[in-house]
Amino acid sequence: MLDLGAATAADFLTHVGTAFARRDGTDLHLAAVTQHGPGAHREQFSLVFTTDADTLLPQGIQELSHPTLGDLALFLVPIGPGADGQHRYEAAFA
Repeated sequence: MLDLGAATAADFLTHVGTAFARRDGTDLHLAAVTQHGPGAHREQFSLVFTTDADTLLPQGIQELSHPTLGDLALFLVPIGPGADGQHRYEAAFA
């Protein structure tokens, strides 16, 4: 399992496009990893996930599972739909 306290953007970059599953069977796909530079205590970066247009998740902690990264609890914030109609969510690390 990935230690989120020590995670970096590089830990997620190779997983762009892959699915992260919720316990209810809903898949979120990692759409983008953005590096924001050094912070006071860690590298700052953000992850953007998408769900299909029919799935809207509330802001909050989402329990996700990934075949390589393991189980992750991420605080996701809805950031609106993309041009393709998919809902987008951001997790920020600072």
